[in-house]
Amino acid sequence: MMLSWLHPLPKLLVALAFLLASILVFDLVFQIALSLGIILVLIVFERVPVWKVLLLCVPFALFGFGFLTTSLLFRQEAGVALDASGQSLWHALPFSAGLTLFFRAVAGGLVSMAFALTTDPGQLVRALMARRLMPPRFAYALFSALELVPDLAGAANEIRLARAMRTGRPPRRIPGPVEIGALVVPLLAFAVRRAGRAAIAMEARGLAAGGARTIINLPRFSWRDAIFVGMAGLLLAMLIAGARTGWGVPVSAGAG
Repeated sequence: MMLSWLHPLPKLLVALAFLLASILVFDLVFQIALSLGIILVLIVFERVPVWKVLLLCVPFALFGFGFLTTSLLFRQEAGVALDASGQSLWHALPFSAGLTLFFRAVAGGLVSMAFALTTDPGQLVRALMARRLMPPRFAYALFSALELVPDLAGAANEIRLARAMRTGRPPRRIPGPVEIGALVVPLLAFAVRRAGRAAIAMEARGLAAGGARTIINLPRFSWRDAIFVGMAGLLLAMLIAGARTGWGVPVSAGAG
């Protein structure tokens, strides 16, 4: 649980830096190295199951597959991407631009996924509110939403059990489309009631007024955060330098 011990704000800055690099650096090796590095960190250091990492990668892989097929089918319209990919190690491959776009989508998704899996939402909101990066009213609205999600799941389970007792049949493990549609209205009413109570509670506690506030369980900076930022910055700089120099592999003059 190495990343989970870190302060949310330095981790957020590092994640944004890696995400920006994955967008700006159009290099296949860079994208693959970034993706494999994040997968290695999640599996080895964060003890995330392999099946969970692969399952969470599926939406990003499908998104990237759209870029790959588009690049292969419409190569004439991808001139800018093809010109950029001609400067990378894999420029000789006819689908180099599509592969780079594919792994770019995967790398960007993995950066976001790593941050989400290793960051407590409540700690992040408290840190942003303490640094005046998020208004208190908005922060407490997020707290209410974080508490509402598990309560909605519990309410849905209670409604399903009540209907199963009424019909005399055990509830299905996975609800079907008809059952999901029948749950929409009562769950929406439950959410509206909870939102109204939360709004009244926030007004009663003076969240509309300004001034200093006391925040409990506020995350603290430590030496681990400085080491993490330094090592992450050094790794990112090495990856970018490798991409700019073509990873030290000479490119044939006839390519491009």
